[in-house]
Formats: sequence, C-alpha cells, structure tokens
Amino acid sequence: MRPTDCHNIEDFRRLARKRLPWPVFDYIDGAADDELTKARNTSAFEDVDLVPDVLAGVGTIDTSCNIMGRKSALPLMLSPTALQRAFHRDGERAVARAADKFGVWFGISSLATHSIEEVAALTAGPKLFQLYVHKDKGLNTSMIERCQASGFDAMALTVDTIVSGKRERCLRSGFTTPPRFSASSLWSYATRPRWTAGYVFSPKFRLPNLDGHVVEGTGKSVSIQDYFNTMLDTGMDWDTAARIRQDWSGTFCLKGVMSAGDARRAVEIGADAIMISNHGGRQLDGSRAPFDQLREIVDAVGGEIEIICDGGVRRGTHVLKSLCAGATAASGGRLYLYALAAAGQDGVERALAILQDEIERGMRLLGVTSIDQLTADRLRWR
Repeated sequence: MRPTDCHNIEDFRRLARKRLPWPVFDYIDGAADDELTKARNTSAFEDVDLVPDVLAGVGTIDTSCNIMGRKSALPLMLSPTALQRAFHRDGERAVARAADKFGVWFGISSLATHSIEEVAALTAGPKLFQLYVHKDKGLNTSMIERCQASGFDAMALTVDTIVSGKRERCLRSGFTTPPRFSASSLWSYATRPRWTAGYVFSPKFRLPNLDGHVVEGTGKSVSIQDYFNTMLDTGMDWDTAARIRQDWSGTFCLKGVMSAGDARRAVEIGADAIMISNHGGRQLDGSRAPFDQLREIVDAVGGEIEIICDGGVRRGTHVLKSLCAGATAASGGRLYLYALAAAGQDGVERALAILQDEIERGMRLLGVTSIDQLTADRLRWR
C-alpha cells in the first residue's frame, strides 16, 4: 500500500499502522478507557442528514472563510498535537509547510518537537499555539513571550487536560517520550526499518519549547500520563484562564469547552473563540462528542464568539455538517497525523487535497456556492 492508494483518511490510518511501530501507532490511534468517546466523535456525524438543493448554479464556489481574524482557504483547521517527530522525522515542519500550501490554520503544541521560532519561520499562514499550563509559571510566561515575538496569530489554552486520561494502549505498550525500545516492542521497531532509521539517524529527539525548564520528555524518558500528572497545574481555574488571556493580549481561544455554561464563561472572560473538544476521546471516556454538543452551545453563545467543532472529523461532509449546525469551522488532529506518519509532508498534502475535494464536491451537491449558505435548514436530525 502506497500513499497514492489512499483515497480517504481511513486509508491513511491503515497505511500508518503498517509503517509505524505498534507503540507509536497506538499512541496516535488510542484513547481513554474503553475508547467509547473516540468512536462517538466520528459516529455522531451519522445521526444527521444533509438535504441538498438542485439546479442551484454552482459552477463557481468559494470555500474560504475567516477564522479568528485570518482568512482560511477552507473551513478546516489542523489541530495542535504533540510529539510529531515520533511519527515522522520531519514532524511539525511537514505539517506547517502543508498547511501553508493549502492556506489553512494549523497549530503546534507546547510539547512540539520543533521550536516556536522554527515553525513560525516556515509559514506566513495562520498559526496557533496550544498552551498547557505547567506548574512552572516561568515556563508558561516563556512560551507566551516566545509566541508573541514569533508572530503567532492566536493562542489556544487547553482546559481539559489538568490530569491525563487513562490511555490503556499506552500503558500496555510502555510508550514514552522520547520513544524507547523495550523488550516487548523491540520486534515491532526492528520490522519498521524506515521509521527506525528516521528516528535513530535524525537529530536528537527533544521538546524545545520546554528548554531551560523541563528535562522530562527531552533528556529523560517519561510516559505522557506521568508527564501530565506531575507537570501540569491541576489548580487551573477561570481566574487562571483570564490572566493568560490578559498576558497573551492577542486572539485567544479556549480548547476543551464542552458545556453551554462554560461557553458562556468563555465569552465573559473575553475569549475570541472556543474549540468544542474532548481531546480526541483521550481524557474523559463516556463524555459527549463535540458534534453532539454543537447545537446547544451555538444556541447559548452563537454570534458572540467563534465556535470550532474539534474532533472526529474524517470526511469533508463532517466539516459541512459542522458548519450547517452553526460552527465557524471544524478541526481535527488524527485526520493529518495518520497521513504524516504514512508519508510525511506529501501525505499531509494528499490528505488535505482529499478533504478539500470532498468539501468542494459536497458544496456543489448541496447546491451552495459559499460557506455562509451552509445553514441549519440543510440538516435533518434523526
């Protein structure tokens, strides 16, 4: 199976599974507990149908929109995800270049494997930094100031990860950052020579945004669960979010909002956007899917704040359904991580081209020529 054999995101998932050692693949693919929420994130889109208009004259369509003050060629964002060099030697560099080519938003994590400054220099396109609030307040200030100096367009404060979910696949595999070869997984690494050579012969794996503050994850192997449970600030509250919003002073987003009440409080502290997200089902298993919560949150704060439906997106029609239900845009992480793992920048570009094609085709078949015509009357809930 080659990247050119991939015609949807699930195809990239299958190819990534073939090319990655199983602990690394399971880190991308896995979620918390029974992984019910992860599955629901995607299946939720099956509970609503699209109702097309015909004879609408759709020879020319416009897929562009404005998201957090920047124009995007598609109503789709590439969500920030950690540890990308564990999946492909080029990591965030590959994703940044692909996003720049397609004119879409992308984000990097506090736990990125390329620095804030390096990523910023790769693209003039819209870019977001995702902040984990650490107990080390100096580290938080450092990352905010580095993003300001590097010209990041927005900051997303992740609010659903004060402790780690129980990611049982990682517990079984012993996955750590940096990845380490254990007795149980050695054969899997040995039989993935392309990945193993890329990892062994590339520059030392590190998390450069933590330099000078944290050795875990860079100089010292640690599981993601242990990192979150020991390094992040479990006392983070709405006052913390308001202070970070003030310290950042630019476009500010809360990532991980799932209730209408919290959406209302996000408006009250002056956030510009929220990402309805359950962290890809990797935190609280049994929680609602973002798409399931979208209508309730739109009813509560629609028109007052931008709303991004984050998680479970695998098809262009999922993006269109999110917009019809009132979202500003949709976003996802695995939708490009599988492609990154399968084929680096070329894979991410092919995945984006597939999703772009699906969005464009879906708009034409729906009978709409612009994003603002994707309204609730085009949906029927089962």
